[in-house]
Amino acid sequence: MNKRIQFHALEISDVRRETADAISIAFHIPDDIKDKYKYQAGQYLTLRATVNGEDLRRPYSICTAPNDNEVRVCIKQVEQGRFSTYANQNLAKGDIIEVMTPLGHFVHTPNPDASNHFVGIAGGSGITPILAILRSVLSEDPEAIFTLFYGNRTAASMIFRKQFSDLKNQYMSRLNICHVLSDEEMGSDLMSGIMDSAKTEKLIGSFTNPSQINHFYICGPGPMMDGAEAALKRLGVDKDLISVERFIAAPAPSNKFIDKAFKNNENIAADAVAAEVTIIVDGETRVVKMSSEDSVLDVGLLALMDLPHACKGGVCCTCRAKLVAGKVSMAVTTGLEPYEIEAGFILTCQAKPLTDKLIVDYDAQ
Repeated sequence: MNKRIQFHALEISDVRRETADAISIAFHIPDDIKDKYKYQAGQYLTLRATVNGEDLRRPYSICTAPNDNEVRVCIKQVEQGRFSTYANQNLAKGDIIEVMTPLGHFVHTPNPDASNHFVGIAGGSGITPILAILRSVLSEDPEAIFTLFYGNRTAASMIFRKQFSDLKNQYMSRLNICHVLSDEEMGSDLMSGIMDSAKTEKLIGSFTNPSQINHFYICGPGPMMDGAEAALKRLGVDKDLISVERFIAAPAPSNKFIDKAFKNNENIAADAVAAEVTIIVDGETRVVKMSSEDSVLDVGLLALMDLPHACKGGVCCTCRAKLVAGKVSMAVTTGLEPYEIEAGFILTCQAKPLTDKLIVDYDAQ
């Protein structure tokens, strides 16, 4: 059985207001399932709640280090974000919420043959997984150095502002933080304005020696991450030394999808059927029909199968499964590593049929 498919009802042990539009929440994890929630710095948890009658699932990065004896995530409220708005306005200490066990590839991956200097490049709520990695690096290796470039609009919008002040006092000689604000004057052109590719290149070149960095971690808005990757490429950094984590929220369902959801999967018009997909999950097997425009995940959910999923945008890896037979196309594969694609794994939220028969196994490891 695929151990990823595990939601547990956890009690919220603490809710902390980080900024006007962001909270962090910690969970009480009973002793009998603590092993299931062991995680690597940089991984995420998928939270699940029913909001206005709709089953919503969203992945949120863990912001604590594994040795912090706490599991905490940060949720920033985004415009028209159904889950993030619900969480920021309603979640409180003592509430019970369903939480999936940890997942994610954006983890601390040090090169033992290189220096112990690491760099984080973050924007907005993208700081969350990088904070976990930073805390892990500095607490586990007494010789490690971490340099963080952190972009925000204003000082007030800076998530974990006090925590970074405390960390700087704790690791005074080993933690370097460069704050860049787009909407406030910082007294320096380099520290003011949008963290675009040119500015990121100047920051890295001014405060580090790129050739001496063990690993770079990037997380934030899409344009910032694209610019940071381009800057590192210009600086000659090997792509294997760069880890990128992308966030995305699932869009609201269209009227077409809602109409379709009320129909039995067997009622798809015969001329629209492109494939039959055999789906294996939790040791059970179902066969459903799908059109060329359907994803494997969508037809499975329409057939009332309990399939693991979160972002529905190809960014997280919650819906990962193995393609045992057949061929599919995927518009986005961000959530998969190259070796996983080579081994036949797919993101079922993206997978559309290219052959008339598919076999998809969620239980495969």
